[in-house]
Amino acid sequence: MTAPALPPELAAWFAARGWRLRRHQAEMLEVARAGRHALLVADTGAGKTLAGFLPTLADFCPSALAPSAPPEGLHTLYVSPLKALAHDVQRNLLAPVADLDLPLRIETRSGDTPSERKARQRARPP
Repeated sequence: MTAPALPPELAAWFAARGWRLRRHQAEMLEVARAGRHALLVADTGAGKTLAGFLPTLADFCPSALAPSAPPEGLHTLYVSPLKALAHDVQRNLLAPVADLDLPLRIETRSGDTPSERKARQRARPP
């Protein structure tokens, strides 16, 4: 398998951390670009969160969007069996989104989410 090309800003983000694209991350990107479904199984600390959301991060890099504007509405939905895991995933995604200045909002929602935020999320999905 040839590793799929990352948008240049995402490749630079990886390089700045001394990281390289791992096989399962490249495979997730390839599968997503082909419009296929996938199941990711990897060891703890293997970069599963990044692998799972890499296609979304790549889609919203400025070089991937240019010259069009980011799409409106919901793009990626992650359903977690645990509230703590949802918050961990959110925390792990905030850095690349901020570092790359991506036009994304990452939010969690649970039974504890205030009704005002739920209403806003319905009207304007993150």
